[in-house]
Amino acid sequence: MTAADGRRGPAALAMDAERFRALGHDLVDQIAEFLDSLPDRPLTPAESPEVVRSALDATAGLPEHASDPAELLGSAAEILFDHSLFNGHPRFFGYITSSPAPIGMLGDLLAAAVNANGGLWTLSPMATEIEAQTVRWIAELIGYPVDGGGLLVSGGNMANTVGLWAARAAMADWDVREAGVAAPGARPLRVYASGETHTWIHKATDLAGLGTDAIRWIPTDDGLRMNVAALREALERDRAAGERPMMVVGTAGSVSTGVVDPLFDIADVCREFGVWFHVDGAYGGLAAAAPEAAPDLGALHLADSLAVDPHKWLYAPLEAGCTLVRDRETLRRAFSYHPPYYHFGQEATNYVDFGPQNSRGFRALKVWLALRQVGREGYARCIGDDIELSRRMHARVEEHPELEPFTQALSISTFRYVPPDLRPDVGSEAAEAYLNELNQALLDRIQASGEAFVSNAVVEGRYLLRACIVNFNTKADDVDALPEIVARLGRAVDRELRPATPPGS
Repeated sequence: MTAADGRRGPAALAMDAERFRALGHDLVDQIAEFLDSLPDRPLTPAESPEVVRSALDATAGLPEHASDPAELLGSAAEILFDHSLFNGHPRFFGYITSSPAPIGMLGDLLAAAVNANGGLWTLSPMATEIEAQTVRWIAELIGYPVDGGGLLVSGGNMANTVGLWAARAAMADWDVREAGVAAPGARPLRVYASGETHTWIHKATDLAGLGTDAIRWIPTDDGLRMNVAALREALERDRAAGERPMMVVGTAGSVSTGVVDPLFDIADVCREFGVWFHVDGAYGGLAAAAPEAAPDLGALHLADSLAVDPHKWLYAPLEAGCTLVRDRETLRRAFSYHPPYYHFGQEATNYVDFGPQNSRGFRALKVWLALRQVGREGYARCIGDDIELSRRMHARVEEHPELEPFTQALSISTFRYVPPDLRPDVGSEAAEAYLNELNQALLDRIQASGEAFVSNAVVEGRYLLRACIVNFNTKADDVDALPEIVARLGRAVDRELRPATPPGS
C-alpha cells in the first residue's frame, strides 16, 4: 500500500494502545527496580571510552530493517544501567547535578506524549500557561517579585546568558539590536564579575558580541566574596574613561565553594551607578527557600535579572534552567521581532518573543508537578537537609586525623588528604606541591572506585577535594562514610607516589 493511492497502512512507528501500554509497564518496572537497587550499585563502572563504545557496538551502521520495540527498550535500559554514572546515587557528591525526582521522570513522559511546542501559545496553550505559572511559583518560592517575568531554558549557562542579553538591550543607549555593539559612536559595554564567577560569562560576552575583554574581573576578599570597594573603583574608572558599565554579576553560590557574594551591598552600588544587577543563582538561588541558607540570599529580590536551575535544587531531571526578570518587557525588548499577540481580548504569551528559541520543549511540566507534589514546605526541608548534611560532612572531616578541611558554604565542603608524616611541613613549598599532586591523583582514584564521587576546587593555589550535596537520596550514613573512603584511598595513592619514603620521615 502507498499513501499516494489512499491505501496507507499502519506507519512503521505507530503503536496501538495495548502494545504501548505493555511496553510502558515493562519499562516502568525496569526503572523502578533500577531505582530500588541504586544504593547497592557502584556509583560508576569507571570504564574507558573503548569499553563503553564496545558495549554500544558504536561502529555499527544504520539498521536496514525494523527491530522489536520490546527488545530495543530492554536492551537500551540494560546498557544505560550497566554503563552510566548515576548522579542519583546517594554518594554522588561531585557536581551540582541533583538526584532526579521520580515525578519529574513521569512528567517528562507525559510532556513527550503531548509534544507541545512551547514557542507559540496557539501551539501550546496549556503548556504555555503551566510554564508561566511555574515561573511565578519559582519566583514566589525564593522571594523574587511575582509580577515580573521569565521563562524556562536549558540550564544555568543559558539562563545567565538570557539575563546578559536583556541587560545589553536595556543598558545600551543606542539600538544595539539593529546597529550592533560596534555602532558608530557606541560606547564600549562593560560587565563586572568576580574571579569566582562561572565560565558562562565568557560564553555570554562572546555570543553577545562584547568579547571577553569586556569583562572587568573584580578581586575577592578573604572569604572569596566580591570586593565591593574594588567594584566601585572599577565602575568609576570605566565611567570616567567614557565607557558604558552595563551589568554587574553577583554570585549566589559559587560552583567551587558555594560562597554567596555580598548581594545587598552590590545592589546598592548598582543602584548608585545605574547599572543592571544580575545574580547568578544557578546553584544557590533556590536555597533562599530554606532558613538554613546564607542571609545574603535575601537580596535576590533586588536583582534586575536572576538565573536559577530547577535541575539543581528543585531536583528536576535535566534539562531545566530558569531566567527571572524584574520587568517582563525587558525580555521582549531583547528578543522579540513581533508585536504583542492578543487572543480573545487578552494578550497571549508567545515565549518565542521572550528568549532565543523558536521550538521549545515542555520543560515546565516536570518542575510544575514537583512544586505541586511537595510545596514550599517540602522544598525548604529538602534543601535545608542538604545544607545540614554538608555541615555534618565538614565536621566529620575536621575530626579525621588525615584530612584537612578548608571551606563550607551552602551544601559544598572542600578539604584535602594530608599524610600524617607531612603534617609538620604543611605550608612549605615542597609539601604544598606534593599535596596538590597527591590530591589530584586521589580524585581520579575516588571517581574510579565506584564507592563515592567527588570533584575538585582550587583555593589559593591548593588543589582540594570538593563534595557537594544536592541529593535527596543522601543520608547521614553516606556522609559519615566518605572521610574514611578518602583516607583509605589516599593512603594507597600516597604509597604509590612515595614508595621509598619510610614511615614518619
